[in-house]
Amino acid sequence: MAQKPLHIVILAAGKGSRMRSNLPKVLHQVAGKSLLGHVIDSSLELKPSQIHVVIGHGKDQVIEAFESHASVDRFNWVEQTEQLGTGHAVSQALPAIPENANVLMLTADVPLIKATTLRAMVEAMNSSPLALLTAIVDDPFGLGRITRDDTNAVTGIVEQKDASVEQQRIQEINSGIICAHRDQLGDWLEQIDNNNAQKEFYLTDVVSLAYQAGNPIAALHPQENSEVNGINSRVQLAEVECLYRYAQAVRLMESGVTVLDPHRLDIRGDVEIAQDTIIDVNVVIQGPTKIGSGVYIAPNCVITESVLADNVTVHPNTVIEHSELGSGVNVGPFARLRPGTKLAQDVKIGNFVETKNAQLDEGAKVNHLSYVGDATVGSNTNIGAGVITCNYDGANKHKTTIGKDVFVGSDSQLVAPVEIKDGATIGAGSTITATVEANKLAISRGKQRQIDGWKRPTKAR
Repeated sequence: MAQKPLHIVILAAGKGSRMRSNLPKVLHQVAGKSLLGHVIDSSLELKPSQIHVVIGHGKDQVIEAFESHASVDRFNWVEQTEQLGTGHAVSQALPAIPENANVLMLTADVPLIKATTLRAMVEAMNSSPLALLTAIVDDPFGLGRITRDDTNAVTGIVEQKDASVEQQRIQEINSGIICAHRDQLGDWLEQIDNNNAQKEFYLTDVVSLAYQAGNPIAALHPQENSEVNGINSRVQLAEVECLYRYAQAVRLMESGVTVLDPHRLDIRGDVEIAQDTIIDVNVVIQGPTKIGSGVYIAPNCVITESVLADNVTVHPNTVIEHSELGSGVNVGPFARLRPGTKLAQDVKIGNFVETKNAQLDEGAKVNHLSYVGDATVGSNTNIGAGVITCNYDGANKHKTTIGKDVFVGSDSQLVAPVEIKDGATIGAGSTITATVEANKLAISRGKQRQIDGWKRPTKAR
């Protein structure tokens, strides 16, 4: 039997009034990615023929947010001009879905759903025209309940506002995720009505229609209930953020990374970390980031879209953004590596040093209280305390080129564009505005004087 094409419908039209925000609910973020983005990326792992995103409130913002998505050509934006319920929303997407397809229906506010769970839903279509994802929860309040008959077969879904007292005691809930054959789904949707407490066309009503027609209904459970946690408020958003953060820490620990406190590590986006790396508390890592083996990241560091090779040490309170660190690099504490920083093997960046668009070759050192921007620094060069590359003239940026084995004395200013050649020495307190030749000593400072009879001022009474 030929495999049916898979089409995925994601419901993302709601306003999310309980979020109390001008931003559409589906664009609020968990771990640096929008709720809709999480659901889309999980969906793409199933390699669907197309993803149909039903939008309504804030539709222009939603479309704009995904203009640069790698798979935007797979999206079909479907506008639901009136929010008349989930059944109505799915019906808006059906005309673009072929009759022979399987249709997986998701909601954009369930960001932790795993591709493995969705794949199992689709596989259930081989033996049933309809599959549900349900969960057993301690507190089902506010959620649709799964009803079953005496043989334990699923008979339908009843929403909280329509449930009897007895039905409200049911602990098996609807996740909002349903998979169905396209041809039968279309027939069922034509039969549903809005005769309910909310006067909406419920997608869930197709379940009772399928049961009444004698169709077997598959009910699957996620591996963990957290997969189906929906978000309707900022409190729930924070709860899901914590769940995601802890899950990422567990993933790293299982791969050989030491996480000193998994509740105080924040992983956002695609982050890859090799074994035997140690991560201390209150660290934020935003992907795409790749970190090698034997790295130590001290407390209170933020690393964003960077590459750290093996055996790097990052001391406390250091910020690294869009940078590349070679093996054995030592950075911080209180250092800031800004975008475009490239540090070769065994480079040392000390406390209160800032770099930007700077390339430092092997063994170079900038130990403390300096700014190196728009510069190249040769191997084994030592830049002293308080050194500034003056790269900006008020209108344009200029480059400083420093050779290898250079010594730049403390409190010096290198006014770009300028070149300091191999082996040169800059005397402390100098302002350098012209090329310094190789192996020369450059000093630019006023002559020291001593004034006899000097009396220090005293405070007036």
